[in-house]
Amino acid sequence: MVGIAKKVGPSRYRESYGRYFEEFNVGDVYEHRPGRTISETDNTWFTLLTMNTHPLHFDEAYAAKSEFKRPLVNSCLTLSMVVGMSVSDISQKAVGNLGWTDIKLTAPVFVGDTIYAESEVLSKRPSAKRPTQGVVTVRTTGKKADGTVIISFERTVLVPMQGHAVDDLADY
Repeated sequence: MVGIAKKVGPSRYRESYGRYFEEFNVGDVYEHRPGRTISETDNTWFTLLTMNTHPLHFDEAYAAKSEFKRPLVNSCLTLSMVVGMSVSDISQKAVGNLGWTDIKLTAPVFVGDTIYAESEVLSKRPSAKRPTQGVVTVRTTGKKADGTVIISFERTVLVPMQGHAVDDLADY
């Protein structure tokens, strides 16, 4: 998604990202860039922040005895990063997330892996209760740089129609 510079005053512009409801088309696929190489710090901090005490994420001696032979990246970190990669295309203008479903973790992720994401628009409909908003559902897939699919999920977001997003207001 390319940022759009909106004029908000004389010789003053504000960068705007995201899509309005009308800009989503069923079947469109958005490749989210840039990708992200996961560091040991990312994995350790996220694991500690979320109080995940499973040693497979931060104890190299323990992980060496596992089938993976090294620490795994916390799967919730993988989910968070892939969702984050999709924000500028899918939900930058969203009113809110309505839910995630069908989350599948299909391959292990390790420190040093570079991941990318893409989302396909599965459905869209105007909101039954909010006339200036619509509901959009996408399937997002995360992949390693070598193409290995590591995660997929469906996400539904409430998206404003043109002229009804917070960033349409020039004075925030």
